[in-house]
Amino acid sequence: MKIIVIGGTGLIGSKVVSKLSALGHQAIAAAPSTGVNTLTGEGLDQALDGAQVVVDLANSPSFEDQAAMNFFQTAGKNLVAAEITAGVKLHVVLSVVGTELMQESGYFRAKLAQEKLVKSSPIPHTILHATQFFEFVRSIAQSATEGETVRLPHSLIQPMAAEDVASAVVDAALAPPCNGTVEVGGPDIFHIDELVGRVLAHDKDPRIVILDPEARYFGVKLTDNFLIPGKSAKLGSTKFDWWLTHVPPPKK
Repeated sequence: MKIIVIGGTGLIGSKVVSKLSALGHQAIAAAPSTGVNTLTGEGLDQALDGAQVVVDLANSPSFEDQAAMNFFQTAGKNLVAAEITAGVKLHVVLSVVGTELMQESGYFRAKLAQEKLVKSSPIPHTILHATQFFEFVRSIAQSATEGETVRLPHSLIQPMAAEDVASAVVDAALAPPCNGTVEVGGPDIFHIDELVGRVLAHDKDPRIVILDPEARYFGVKLTDNFLIPGKSAKLGSTKFDWWLTHVPPPKK
């Protein structure tokens, strides 16, 4: 089966392409670097010709409110148009657990707009809501850094390994469309301040985590349910402790 992976050269996308290829599918990584640009439409029709499934993993290059909205709206409309022309049978999009709750953030407003566009399209779809990746914890620390301190709330988070996210995406791509949302998360629940502290300690990072109930998570004031999936979520198997000691941090 021909499956186009938009954003197929990124962290999740490269894993998805590899897993689908190993299963015998014609998995094609579509990204600006491979001549496919959803924002301009360049190369879309050619890439999607003969494709049965499109997996959209592309992310806005900017988290600024209007830039993110423009990206997801424009890229989404271009992708839908190309899918209709190609006769695509399934559109899978990766989104975030709690998107509908974190509407203080312009980025999450843009993600919700993307989801609404997918739902209104005539293409059968599956929206995959994943919790935050283990690989993103260091970015959470960076966003909350003030000098030598990291200010975070004591909110709950149930993160998962990128490898498990990719496996969930593959499962969604090979299953019939649910025309709704599927949630996936990690095997364990943590407090976000303690989780970040563990990563900094492992990295021998001198920054100190400060518990601050008023601290924001990318502009959002969290409650305990924002970053936690529902009870019906499918859970990944990779434990955080194993990941921390076996997956090297990204090169700076």
